[in-house]
Amino acid sequence: MSRAEIRITGFGGQGVVLSGHIVGHAYAVNAGHHATMIQSFGPEARGSACSTMLSISEEEVLYPYIRRPDIFVVMSSEGYEKYCDELKDDGTLIYEKDLVEPQPKKGQKAFGVPSTRIAESLGRTIVQNIVMVGFFTGVTGIVSREDMRKAVEASVPSGTEELNLKAFDAGWDYYQTEYGEGGDSKDEEPQEKAEEEGKEDR
Repeated sequence: MSRAEIRITGFGGQGVVLSGHIVGHAYAVNAGHHATMIQSFGPEARGSACSTMLSISEEEVLYPYIRRPDIFVVMSSEGYEKYCDELKDDGTLIYEKDLVEPQPKKGQKAFGVPSTRIAESLGRTIVQNIVMVGFFTGVTGIVSREDMRKAVEASVPSGTEELNLKAFDAGWDYYQTEYGEGGDSKDEEPQEKAEEEGKEDR
């Protein structure tokens, strides 16, 4: 991969910036490549839309700003509405399936995960962003599972490592079950996939 642009968005309090930091750490420090990150917030730090932008490359990143992301990770409907038009026509959409109702364009791949529900099952909703990071790792394959796990362990508050690694593994496992071997084909049309998920949730 010569260069990839990633936007992660959600509302304040969902751990958007930490998610971006973990991805960048895994790619730059653990995998030995290059990454830059820029973050932005809405009028209020908690509750309004915020996002972080990453540029990752096997070569030095000379321009840190993104134009149209290759990968769009979205954890809130407000974030989706604000940034969905930026995603490249052949980009990858990764979304919180209980909070976001995506309408991907033909050619875009879409992957949904109930990260909040999974986090609740672990006893702490606050780790839903780490569930998303685990799922993101399975979908994108930009770094190995082990490199991303190491980044999670190095980035979360001391004393919470075990819980956060469980959350990461839960997100990874969800991807493997739903989209990996034995799951649904990743080549399924995203709109059809989104519609089927909507039917299942109703």
